[in-house]
Amino acid sequence: MNALGRHSFAFLLLLDLLSTGPAQEWTRFRGPNGSGVSQAKTIPTTWTDKDFNWKLPLPGAGHSSPVLWGDKIFLTTGDDQTKQVSVYCVSADGGRVLWQKSFPFMPYHKNDRNTFASASPAVDQHRVYVCWTSPAHYTLMALTHDGQPVWEKDLGPFASQHGGGTSPIVYQDKVILGNEQDGESFLIAVDAVTGKARWQAPRTTKEAVYSTPCVYEPKDGPPALIFTSESQGVSAIDPDNGNVLWELADVFDKRVVSSPVVAAGLIVGACGSGGGGNYLIAVRPGSPTKKPEVAYTIRKSAPYVPTSVCVGDRLFLWSDSGIVSCVQAASGEVKWQERVGGNYFSSPLWVDGRLFCVSTKGEVVVVEASDQFQVLARNPLGEVTHSTPAVAGGRMYIHTTKSLISVGGRLSVKAAD
Repeated sequence: MNALGRHSFAFLLLLDLLSTGPAQEWTRFRGPNGSGVSQAKTIPTTWTDKDFNWKLPLPGAGHSSPVLWGDKIFLTTGDDQTKQVSVYCVSADGGRVLWQKSFPFMPYHKNDRNTFASASPAVDQHRVYVCWTSPAHYTLMALTHDGQPVWEKDLGPFASQHGGGTSPIVYQDKVILGNEQDGESFLIAVDAVTGKARWQAPRTTKEAVYSTPCVYEPKDGPPALIFTSESQGVSAIDPDNGNVLWELADVFDKRVVSSPVVAAGLIVGACGSGGGGNYLIAVRPGSPTKKPEVAYTIRKSAPYVPTSVCVGDRLFLWSDSGIVSCVQAASGEVKWQERVGGNYFSSPLWVDGRLFCVSTKGEVVVVEASDQFQVLARNPLGEVTHSTPAVAGGRMYIHTTKSLISVGGRLSVKAAD
């Protein structure tokens, strides 16, 4: 490449990076505000293992999703043999382990489909935040991007027949975590720099909750943290002090596992059980002058574990048993509902007009995200997968029970030269 060509390429690459900007980061479970939405143009629809950028074997199992900041991927695994939870930092470009930190924990009885590292990390420009549970301790920890421990907070004992799995989020200068379990339950916000509690709000819990909150920002009111649970329904919490801004209780009669999402001005959440009876509700948010109310309910083929995804006025549901639905987000009208097969704990992602979801057997099913149903591809990974992928920097990262896989993406400057 001559000098003019190199300068032209560098200029185009700079424009490309500037155009994607903050969207490069995937800072929590399901990305920006838990929406599961990415505008990346470089994720292929169809691939084989020969198309992987890299595949990194990882010891220990984990259903946690990766999070990314810049060129660094952070994820966790848990090993009941070594009795350690490990935090990994991996180079997004090359798939190399940059550092690993391991912490002791005491293995305990849990659901056979769960792992000791099912909570996804959260990350900001300074630190990565991780949590894990044991009967004696619920640990929330911060490390620098270089792996140096910053603070550690013990939230007390944790009780649940299924184990842990709720993920933290970062909002402004606070780390937010829902500690809703079979024992003493509360929501907590800690200072991201020091780990000191900024507020703690008690919760009444019938059984452990596994949803991760999102943020609702109305045009005519203050922002709210949205939590969903069987006991307290849909709650809007003041992020500054933990006070309840509004709440719609008695709308869920089963356990809440999937996370809430904002869809066409509504709040969508779901509940269910391993034995069925799943249903999804859409809530019209409350305000200082009006009470929240249920806008609609969907009972047929509603998800229990997978979290839904909404873009524009299309809401897409992906059930645990592999039935995908396209719903008019504002009204609840079902446009289509079709079976793609398989079983799913992973949640769907919307990427450039397509839905990607990974079955428990490790098949990435790709469906057109439109008013017309069409299966575009079935890409086998060959490894059990319960986690939701991450998309950042134009690449998709998938955490299986054995590996971390990278697919798609633009070239780095070094690789292009």
